[in-house]
Amino acid sequence: MRIGIIGGLDRNEGSLERLARDRGHEVEVHNGDMRGTAPAALAGLVERADLVVIVTDINSHNAVRAARKLLRATPRPSVLVRKLGMSRFLALLQEHATEPVRAA
Repeated sequence: MRIGIIGGLDRNEGSLERLARDRGHEVEVHNGDMRGTAPAALAGLVERADLVVIVTDINSHNAVRAARKLLRATPRPSVLVRKLGMSRFLALLQEHATEPVRAA
């Protein structure tokens, strides 16, 4: 499963990627900055992801708004969380691992 994470702490990115990789998943992260080419990168992340996690505590309002708009246009499973630590991410992986993955 490919998981797109929007927002959150940059310092957690490596740990989240390792946790997912150890369980057979891929992670792609967008830090929520919406300047320059970031909106196109956000759209690409949503398009490629099987599950989108939007972290609201450390994220721009514009990124949250843009992600939700993209998810309405390109429906896929998504979760809004205030914070995303290792235990919460592991619980999300376990919860969504049983869901069927869409065809690429």
